[in-house]
Amino acid sequence: MGKENQPVKGDVVEKAARDRLENRGVTVEDIGHIVYALQHPYAEDLTISECIDSVDAVLMKREIQHAILVGVELDCLAEKQQLSAPLQALVESDEGLFGVDETIALGSVFGFGSIAVTTFGYLDKEKTGVIRDLDRASDRVNTFLDDLVCSIAANASARLAHRIRDKQEGKAKKEMKIREDEELIG
Repeated sequence: MGKENQPVKGDVVEKAARDRLENRGVTVEDIGHIVYALQHPYAEDLTISECIDSVDAVLMKREIQHAILVGVELDCLAEKQQLSAPLQALVESDEGLFGVDETIALGSVFGFGSIAVTTFGYLDKEKTGVIRDLDRASDRVNTFLDDLVCSIAANASARLAHRIRDKQEGKAKKEMKIREDEELIG
């Protein structure tokens, strides 16, 4: 322990978080399809590519990356029976009254406003797309991961909703870029 603590470089953390998602069977495209389903009714010219780009932008946020690393690690430890009792049973069974999984995921939603918070609640309840697959998987523990995917999709959807409105209002690309840069902090 006596070593100096060096901060972990951001690109290392981002790659680790993205790798964790992919290793657990979740792609940026999977999440992009959820975002598309959420936002297409409000923007008929929306493309799946724009939705995937929004997911990519959300995955650049450190807070999201940290939540992914913690949540997926706990799921993996539960799969290996490496958590102490009674936490092992709570995580492994995705106990209904165990809300820590939602708490971690919800904590990473607040950066994109109330629309992201309400969308997170909707996705957590409806379990669409890959979220449903994760929730129903019997061969893996996805107690944290399904909620984290809800969070990523809710953030990407809210981010797009704000951009769609900015375009409708004729905001200059420069102003939209300033907003984008501010969102990526944290």
